[in-house]
Amino acid sequence: MSERAFAVVGLFDSPDALLRAVAPIRAASLGRVEAYTPYPVHGLATSLGLKRSPVGGMVLVMALLGAATALGFQWWVAAVDYPITTGGKAFFSWEAFVPVMFEVMVAFATFTAGLAMLLLLNRLPFFGHPMLGSSVMAAVTRDRLALAIEKDGDVELDATNARAALEAAGAQSIEVVALPAPSQPASARTLGWMLGGIAAACLTSGFLTYWVVKLFPVLPPMVHMLQQPRINPQSQNGFFADGRTQRLPVAGTVARGYLPYAVANADEADRLVNPLPRSAEVLARGRRAYSTFCSVCHGPLATGVGTLSSAYGAKPANLQSQTFRDYSDGHIYDVIMRGKNAMPSYAEDLSEDERWAVIHYLRALQRAQNAKQEDLR
Repeated sequence: MSERAFAVVGLFDSPDALLRAVAPIRAASLGRVEAYTPYPVHGLATSLGLKRSPVGGMVLVMALLGAATALGFQWWVAAVDYPITTGGKAFFSWEAFVPVMFEVMVAFATFTAGLAMLLLLNRLPFFGHPMLGSSVMAAVTRDRLALAIEKDGDVELDATNARAALEAAGAQSIEVVALPAPSQPASARTLGWMLGGIAAACLTSGFLTYWVVKLFPVLPPMVHMLQQPRINPQSQNGFFADGRTQRLPVAGTVARGYLPYAVANADEADRLVNPLPRSAEVLARGRRAYSTFCSVCHGPLATGVGTLSSAYGAKPANLQSQTFRDYSDGHIYDVIMRGKNAMPSYAEDLSEDERWAVIHYLRALQRAQNAKQEDLR
């Protein structure tokens, strides 16, 4: 029997009894010692001398490799092979690559954990482990714990001495598990049937899927995107009291990057100070903005003689007059923001820096047309 034995296994009632039995069984050196428990037993792996599983390290390495692969591929596509500027961002905008990096990292880690555990450590697809046929496995899957002395490599297991060692350690229901006959490779006929069955299953599932989709293209709750409930802009909607689809922003809503103009009156406006320096760059920017938005009415010299024909009924202001020369920069800024008389507000057309740059340029025009004695030296 010892020549045909794969393992001698015995049952224990408690984790403490199992742990106490491990040391003397291992000291007997009768074969490989293995434990089977329905739940983790603290300290059992150390007692059996099991090494730390390499799955964690393998998963870490492959996860980092997956993240690096995704990052490198996205960089190559976005910055090298087909560079496109999106929203003014740089070609290598790694923040946008993070979701794909995370998904690929998880995929690499998951496949590594599964395949390494099944193929390398558990040695699947071998499904016929001899212990699965033993009677003690029914007890192990409930509440009993088992300790087995198994055949180690080519060394034959001495079942008699193994049984005696387990009895001395307090094991119950000791059983000798026979060594199964060597498995034979699958025949060509068997492989043919397996491949044929896989092919038939693929063809059948594909055929059925095609006809189900063709006969029932839309099944609740799935709908086509063009047929989903939606509200078109500028359309009517009876759900709201005013019958309009588009809604006004919530009271107090402030657009991102925009602060509302908080100046209440002209006195507050007079206290505003131009934050831009009077430099050649600022004056050039102000000249461009003035030429685009202001000169058509106020003229290139700000004299109120613009390029408009007599069909324009309003009379543009002469910004060279003393009244406007006495205006503070803040007062002019307030007029640009609010508008005055026939002049509309240009708050939506000019940025904050452009408004202040226009004021600097206007001051240069006023000084040029009303030069002082010290300016003529």
